[in-house]
Amino acid sequence: MNHTYNGMPATDLAGASWRKSRHSNSTGNCVELAELPDGSIAVRNSRFPGGPALIYTRDEIRALVLGVKDGEFDSLTV
Repeated sequence: MNHTYNGMPATDLAGASWRKSRHSNSTGNCVELAELPDGSIAVRNSRFPGGPALIYTRDEIRALVLGVKDGEFDSLTV
């Protein structure tokens, strides 16, 4: 894999094993995540699997997950 960067085509992340939540629905309204060899996490829109991928550090993903668990983003789902 070449240098990763935010907005790179997800298809350029060769060997990425994409996963999505079991809470995703059948209409494709979900995001997928993949752990990259350097330990960072890639995120893509499942409706556009070849589209751009956002690359985050583990600490950034950890902060997001903890915020979700604490309900900090609940207002975004109503």
